Order: sequence, then structure tokens, then C-alpha cells
Amino acid sequence: MDFGVGWLGEAYLWVKALHVAFVIFWMAGLFMIPRFLVYWHPVAPGAPEALLWDERCRRLRRIILSPAMVVSWAAGLGLAFHLGWPLWLVTKFVFVLGLTWFHHWTVAMVRRFAAGERPVSEKGLRLANEIPSLVTLAVAVLVIVKPF
Repeated sequence: MDFGVGWLGEAYLWVKALHVAFVIFWMAGLFMIPRFLVYWHPVAPGAPEALLWDERCRRLRRIILSPAMVVSWAAGLGLAFHLGWPLWLVTKFVFVLGLTWFHHWTVAMVRRFAAGERPVSEKGLRLANEIPSLVTLAVAVLVIVKPF
């Protein structure tokens, strides 16, 4: 494939590198936030430690998680429009939509924890912590193997 062909032209590989780097940053945040919630879960609402977990989660979201998601999406869409939309990429897109939902769900959980709520059990949070790993595996297979 001639990567210089398409609307990105010779910038294709630069955009791809940007996409890969920011996906790694985004995934790091998606691995950390649910784990932080697991550790925060048993802490009494309003306790000094609860305030520390709230601040840690908010900083992670503000500094890493949300900016990395936005750049991942922007670069990824640029690559998709450059390559066209083969079925493997459309399938990856569905998984990325799921990760985006998960991102927003974790942000909502941080807000609810900060308000003193514990809407999900510690076990549920431990299970949710595995979602990014499973999606990463599926996306890696789609991107590298391109099974369809």
C-alpha cells in the first residue's frame, strides 16, 4: 500500500505514530481509574483519604485520560478516512465506541464516589477493571491480523 496516497499524504505515518502513542496514554488511564475506584471503595466518604482519591482520579482524568481520548479519536478518524473503512476497521470502531462509553462511565463513577455514593460493589469494579484489557486484545487482533 502506498501510504502517500490519500488525504493525509506523507503525514500518514506521523499521524499513525501519534495515534498509537495517545492510545497507549488513554489505555493507561483506563487501566488506572477502575483500580483507583477499587482502592477508594472501602474508604469512608468525607475522610481525608477519600479526598485524596478524588483528587488523584480527577487529575488523572484531566491531565491524561480525557486529552488522550480526544487525540486518539482525532488521529484515528484521520487514519480511517485515509484508509477507507474495511470491515476490520469498522469492527475496531465499535470496540472504540465501547471504550469511550467505559471512559465516561468511569468518570461518572468518580463523581458519584466523590459524592459519597458507592453504586458498584468492589467486586464489580474489579471485573470492570478487566474491560480495557479484553478490548485491547480484540483491537490488537483486528489491527494486526485483519481477519476480515
